[in-house]
Amino acid sequence: MEGPSDSDGQVIPSTAGDPHLNSSAAPTDAAGSGSQHVATLRKLLFRRMLVGVNDGRYFLGLFHCVDKQGNIILQDAVEYRSARRSSPSAPKEERCLGLILIPASCRSSCHVDCFIEEQMALLSLCK
Repeated sequence: MEGPSDSDGQVIPSTAGDPHLNSSAAPTDAAGSGSQHVATLRKLLFRRMLVGVNDGRYFLGLFHCVDKQGNIILQDAVEYRSARRSSPSAPKEERCLGLILIPASCRSSCHVDCFIEEQMALLSLCK
């Protein structure tokens, strides 16, 4: 598909039908802080992340993505849970899961394997 030509007579390809080329890679809100949050999350891609859920289980895997609702997708995830729920010192069972989605409504904690400076920067995302 070809579009209008520029001042040199060269044809400029139209991107009207391609949503990937028309959408910006980092959406921003009115204050412009959205792009900062996106940039921070991009730095966390493929870092080890430990996510706790409401029922006491933990998932350890590589951070793959997060959606608008706050659901987290982990890659190469392993589930950890207590063999006996009544005792926190009980041995942990583990199960390899692969690619998983953790709903934001079930998430109780989230920890990223990174330097202290990066952890402090992440705390500013909560404001």
